[in-house]
Amino acid sequence: MEHKFRTIRRFANIAIVVGLMVFAKTAFAQDGDSEMVSAVDTVWVLIAAFLVFFMQAGFGFLEAGFVRSKNVVNIMAENLMDTTMTTVAFIIAGFGLMFGSGNSFFGTEWFFLNDIPAVYPGLTIPTLAFFFFQFAFCAAASTIASGLMAERTDFKADLAYSFFAGLIIYPIFGHWVWGGGWLAELGYLDFAGSSVVHLVGAFIGLAGTIMLGKRRDKVFGKNIRGHNIPLAALGTFILWLGWFGFNPGSQLAADPFPISKIVVTTDFAATTGAITAMFLSYFHTRKWDVSMAFNGALGGLVAITASTAFVTPQASLLIGVIAGLITYYGVELMEKLRIDDPVGAFPVHGLNGIFGVLAVGIWATDGVGLLHGGGFNQLGIQALGLLACTLWALPLAFLMFYVIDKTVGLRVKPEVETSGLDLTYHGIESYPEFDGIELHGIQVKEWRSERGVNGKSTVPEKIT
Repeated sequence: MEHKFRTIRRFANIAIVVGLMVFAKTAFAQDGDSEMVSAVDTVWVLIAAFLVFFMQAGFGFLEAGFVRSKNVVNIMAENLMDTTMTTVAFIIAGFGLMFGSGNSFFGTEWFFLNDIPAVYPGLTIPTLAFFFFQFAFCAAASTIASGLMAERTDFKADLAYSFFAGLIIYPIFGHWVWGGGWLAELGYLDFAGSSVVHLVGAFIGLAGTIMLGKRRDKVFGKNIRGHNIPLAALGTFILWLGWFGFNPGSQLAADPFPISKIVVTTDFAATTGAITAMFLSYFHTRKWDVSMAFNGALGGLVAITASTAFVTPQASLLIGVIAGLITYYGVELMEKLRIDDPVGAFPVHGLNGIFGVLAVGIWATDGVGLLHGGGFNQLGIQALGLLACTLWALPLAFLMFYVIDKTVGLRVKPEVETSGLDLTYHGIESYPEFDGIELHGIQVKEWRSERGVNGKSTVPEKIT
């Protein structure tokens, strides 16, 4: 009898657990909409969105570590305000242009989030959850540009371009790809944004840095070393963690097998990207350059982002290797082209964004990619999408920065650049205790971090 009661209790417990899971999985929209909302899917997408949002901290720490101490407050302020400005712009028109119904080129509804449905069409999550996830992507695209333009951009210009990027540049191309636009109709594939997020952000930054010109003390062929490698390391790890929301979250549902595969392909590409860039650095310089490994990992993450759901884990390892090569030699290419990119953002986000889109046409499974029986059809569509992205984002970014330059001003004054943007624009320093202290018998005016400039070490500057 006791054995029979234990059996009954066991089945009762199983029934309760199953019932709770079913209840958690499905609920109805509050406004009585007949579409069903999944609580599990909603929580998963929101957690992924939180990780993507936290990537702003990763960008901030990475860029702060790669700039000099006199500009750390400024670069952190830019990363913070990029987020806020793109939020406002995405609310006003960006979300509607990107995802609202309209035509093949832009949406024509949902401005200021007016009249959005309770449940996003075709999904099992509330539209507001979908909005927050997509806003975090928009903010990431805007922040990418700040790295290319670091140490010489007027703060007002940063606020202006962040707003316009989230209002027009990012959402229009996003509509073409993710909002049912003409590229989506052709079959263009970019699962999580190698082009939509990373290449668009890189093109905005490239236009900005070309119009700004190089930093006053930049000598091409020689690195101006970042002031704090541990900060850059922290930023890299935060970004790597954030990518586990960036890519798997783009499934927009808590589907166990797809998101598990996406997590693995994401991690594999980052791993081989870091290894490749590190070993290339040692091969060329006989130094294990950890900063190059940071960018190699990020390059691998960017490269896998478009194809992460479409390729095998084994292919993602190779994609990461190629991304590491692109990152390392891309930094050298920028030097040869005399384009001053303080943090190596364009090789990471731009060149690897291009490669990542093409990787879909090469390695995508199920008869899509070139190596899996798909021929050149998908590869051609991917190349067309890259051309469209270039012709849209780059010229418009140049126009935007031209208008900014003629109105609020684009570049800081020479004396501000020399002394640093922190005190002039923000009234505070990152390391105020270094000002006026005595170090090894030398009265220090400022502990500068240009060690390694032109291949030579420097000493603290004496007060005269």
